[in-house]
Amino acid sequence: MTASNVAPRLANIRLHPIKSLDPVYVTEARIGPGGGLEHDRAWALYAVDGQWVNGKRTAAIHLIRASFMPDFSSVTLSVPGDKRKIPAAAFAFPGDTEAASQWLSTYFEQPITGAHAAECFPDDSIANGPPFVSTASLQAVSDLFSGMDLDEVRQRFRTTLEIDGVPVFWEDQLFGEEERSTVRFRIGEVNFEGSNPCARCPVPPRNPRTGEIIPGFQKIFSDYRRSQIPAWSPVTRFDHYYRLATNTRVAPSETSRILRVGDLLQL
Repeated sequence: MTASNVAPRLANIRLHPIKSLDPVYVTEARIGPGGGLEHDRAWALYAVDGQWVNGKRTAAIHLIRASFMPDFSSVTLSVPGDKRKIPAAAFAFPGDTEAASQWLSTYFEQPITGAHAAECFPDDSIANGPPFVSTASLQAVSDLFSGMDLDEVRQRFRTTLEIDGVPVFWEDQLFGEEERSTVRFRIGEVNFEGSNPCARCPVPPRNPRTGEIIPGFQKIFSDYRRSQIPAWSPVTRFDHYYRLATNTRVAPSETSRILRVGDLLQL
């Protein structure tokens, strides 16, 4: 399969309603007022210093399980196996941040504030749209590490949109050779601008459910990424190779438009 002889298709939509916590798979999602998807990163957790409490800051967050009602009206937080036996609790979503903050403060043993924003909390404040990755790229990462299946790779990299029907790292075509350049493409009824290859953080080396670290993960991944960079990848955008997925921008004109699993991607 060549880069041009493909039929890219939206294969998965994964929302992370609370930053750093469990994903929810959906078959369709609406573009929200901030350019991301409705319900995706709708809550963020803050410590007293005003900084996010996330997987970059503490591995303890990986032990929290978040289970959402199908209509996202509530979320149940729990910590299976916690020695302190903190009881599971359900909270109205997205409004009940105060009660959720109390539960989270008990778990982390420090004051935690949960905040809600209708425009959500994107990981990249400039490239505000949902990031893309291909199934082939995730599978290639899975093959690098013994015992790591495809779904675990999805959980480690936490990318919102996944496309199939394309070769590994095909999504590198969705950003340009210069920092200010963009690549325009469309999925279903939604228009996107590809922005940049997503730089990864300390989270992917950690088991998404236990926080256990794979030694050398970043080097193994980066060496593979460098050795397998496709001819279509704008290498000028790679100051390092610990990058996976393409960040996007979404104009305000796209608000309320809907993405559906199965939609075709058109360059």
